[in-house]
Amino acid sequence: MVISKTKLAIAAVAAMAAAVTLAGTGLRWSKGEAFFQDNPQELIDEVWQIIDNDYVDATFNQVDWREVRTAYLNRDYTDKPAAYEAIREMLEKLGDPYTRFMDPSEYGNMKIDTSGELTGVGIQLSQDEETKELVVVSPIEDTPAFEAGIQSRDVITKVDGTPTEGMTTDDAVKLIRGPVGSSVILTIRRDSQDKEGAVKSSREIDFTIRRDRIEIHPVKYSERRDQGLNVGYIRLNQFNANAASEMRDAIKELEVKQVDGYVLDLRSNPGGLLYSSIEIARMWLDQGTIVSTVDRRGIAELEKANGRSLTDLPLVVMVDGGSASASEILSGALQDNDRAELVGTQTFGKGLVQSVRPLGDGSGLAVTIAKYLTPNGTDINKEGIAPDVVYELSDEEREVLGKNRELIGTVEDPQYAKALDVLKKRVKTAVSAEALGSS
Repeated sequence: MVISKTKLAIAAVAAMAAAVTLAGTGLRWSKGEAFFQDNPQELIDEVWQIIDNDYVDATFNQVDWREVRTAYLNRDYTDKPAAYEAIREMLEKLGDPYTRFMDPSEYGNMKIDTSGELTGVGIQLSQDEETKELVVVSPIEDTPAFEAGIQSRDVITKVDGTPTEGMTTDDAVKLIRGPVGSSVILTIRRDSQDKEGAVKSSREIDFTIRRDRIEIHPVKYSERRDQGLNVGYIRLNQFNANAASEMRDAIKELEVKQVDGYVLDLRSNPGGLLYSSIEIARMWLDQGTIVSTVDRRGIAELEKANGRSLTDLPLVVMVDGGSASASEILSGALQDNDRAELVGTQTFGKGLVQSVRPLGDGSGLAVTIAKYLTPNGTDINKEGIAPDVVYELSDEEREVLGKNRELIGTVEDPQYAKALDVLKKRVKTAVSAEALGSS
């Protein structure tokens, strides 16, 4: 598999936080639509062929995939919804929530999601592979969900009173989205955990959220004087199409201000465009591997630094359970190359690569085709990345920051304060090394 800049992406908002490649063009659609109108089996077979050729698990979850083809092609389908339901049923046999069929409406929404322009409340959803519950990866900063107080790891149990049990992420997205200015009631279950991650207690909360058009500027940055350091603080909310250019501008401006070092905040960043994470990694790394992908044939493809980093100043990266997919690629690259120390808590753990294919009638298919590995060869799927310095916010600290968002990334933010401690040590080490080198 050849990975090109124009084909790498990560689903951004509605449904998942797993790496995907965008493949194919609309040139086939008119012909495919004609096929579908005459014979819906053509669409079903198109999906089957893609899975057969590219799915990451060559055993197809221990399913006889050829027998599946025969069974589904021998059925009669009266209309499009019947064929769509058959495709979804067929894909369920793979036991992979990230390999999924999208009807034309869902596929259109997915393309909107990756563009960075949204209409809704501003949350990223994932489906727990074991419980099938709908879990918030994170709210997008400065969106209605963020302002309302939705948090990473919240479980959505109802949408406007409708239980979400049995819903897919696409089902939930359809209910959550709506006209700008209208409202939706999200009922969430919020678990309180102990230091070992065991659930201590749970509570349900209703949030009434007003839908809006969401324009996402992913990078915020500032120069500040904290604990005797001139710090360049950069918060990256997601890896959309603007992320790399905005990050480049931020680093260049902070370099002019002669900061001592950087704190890069990736907390609650659910991902975005994969090529953006690679471009951004190259701004911090002068050499080394950034990420590798491995398909079912064991073929690995590498993305590497290109000797064009924008700074070599000390760097600390903040992560948490809402840091997923592209965030994990970036933080894993910086950690494995000893470019930065990670501060915070274990990341989300999404390391699957998907290819998103347009199908004959304007629908789409997301199929898991590979897994990605950090530069050291670590498979982080379901595991996440462990920070170098663990700092878990207490429930009380989390609640204070939730109610006072302006405190995030200040000395009153305990995780940021810990990151400053780590940065001070790295700056001191760098200054000592420079002095030794010049003597």
